[in-house]
Amino acid sequence: MSARPNAASSSALAAAESAAGSADACCAEPLPVLGRDVTVPLVTGGEVTYAALDYAASAPALQRVWDDVAAYAPYYGSVHRGAGYLSQLSTDLFEQSRATVAEFLDCREGDQVVFTRSTTDSLNLLAQVVPADCQVFVFETEHHASLLPWRDAQVTYLNAPRTPAQAVETLERALADRDPHGPALVCVTGASNVTGELWPVRELAAAAHAHGARIVLDAAQLAPHHPVSVKELDVDWVAFSGHKLYAPFGSGVLAGRADWLQSAEPYLAGGGASRTVARRADGGVDVEWHTTAARHEAGSPNVIGVYSIASACKALTEAGFDALVARERHLIDTVRAGLAEVPQVRVLSLFGDDAPRVGVISFVVDGWNSSHFAAALSAEYGIGVRDGLFCAHPLVRTLLGSDAQDPGECGAPEPAAPGERSLNAIRVSFGAGTPDEHVERFVRAVKELVRDGAQWKYRTEDGRCVPDRG
Repeated sequence: MSARPNAASSSALAAAESAAGSADACCAEPLPVLGRDVTVPLVTGGEVTYAALDYAASAPALQRVWDDVAAYAPYYGSVHRGAGYLSQLSTDLFEQSRATVAEFLDCREGDQVVFTRSTTDSLNLLAQVVPADCQVFVFETEHHASLLPWRDAQVTYLNAPRTPAQAVETLERALADRDPHGPALVCVTGASNVTGELWPVRELAAAAHAHGARIVLDAAQLAPHHPVSVKELDVDWVAFSGHKLYAPFGSGVLAGRADWLQSAEPYLAGGGASRTVARRADGGVDVEWHTTAARHEAGSPNVIGVYSIASACKALTEAGFDALVARERHLIDTVRAGLAEVPQVRVLSLFGDDAPRVGVISFVVDGWNSSHFAAALSAEYGIGVRDGLFCAHPLVRTLLGSDAQDPGECGAPEPAAPGERSLNAIRVSFGAGTPDEHVERFVRAVKELVRDGAQWKYRTEDGRCVPDRG
């Protein structure tokens, strides 16, 4: 074996590849994920297999990803600066993971893939490198990760559109009114983390470019469900998180055009970002920064997190998005049909019932505080969902027709007793690892709770609705 080994041929990675299994078996069945056999206690007695229906927050790790990481873990070493075998192997693994992600995203030649901590971190990085006079355009419907990072830019917040065509028209009008001589950036989601609805990304990108603006795609909710092609969508950057892509360990990606990334000061200053550092005669320090992705990856990177993303990218690609999308469509139809049979349930939507969407559905139930309803789903049925405003306060307020002064917090509603109104909703979300039984149990539980009420008493504790255990 050469002094600088090819990571793909090492025993660690050979074992990881053998754990991948056959892609042919995934079409009719959910992909194997960790936790699929975990049981949880019910307040009413006994235990039940946990139904994880909060994929939009964090998806369970694919078994393939876990096996790949476990096979590599004994060979873990520092990257880029180590002379030892394990350091060289880890460096190769790290850079091969970068190439895997670029292929997964169908990046253009010259695009850079920068590894970050999350989608939030990726968009904050981009916010740090935009030119000082950049105008940023963002819809109020965005997740806070897309809505809030642009503190040093001139930001125009766009009202929530009610159709995909209206989204494009709204953006075109806003861009037509901007100063055409300065740089501009549009930030848009690919799939809403509240409604699951797909946004017209390609059309928005065309509108942005027609007016001399660039566009960044928040693909946190899109990439786990649909293929994302930088080339086909014609976006300038794309950001996503590993923990929503069935890859744990806290890593994310910002991929796209290199020019703004290369011309800006590093996101973090430190080792790895610097090419050379030298003292000056006057006592100061001269620094030459890298022009590669390393410029914004200072410090020791999360090698295992990065490898887990690459493993998930491979697993989803090998499974085939056509099969994954078709199966998810079946789950979406099951949930939506079931909820439609309950008159007290109102599903939240911007674009209407016929809008294409991923497996993310939010709703409210007449006569129920959403936190109470979510607590009952968990305690009495072993079903994990999310309640709150989902870190998308302006969007949920718009969908609920609420006033900006109405109470409510992201993921933690203002204290409200069961039955009392609070500004929050319930979100059920699922994906490639979700069995049919989980969504069927969810639909059955919704119907039973609405018809019969909760079997247990609940109280508010630290702003959360919890079972009252006396």
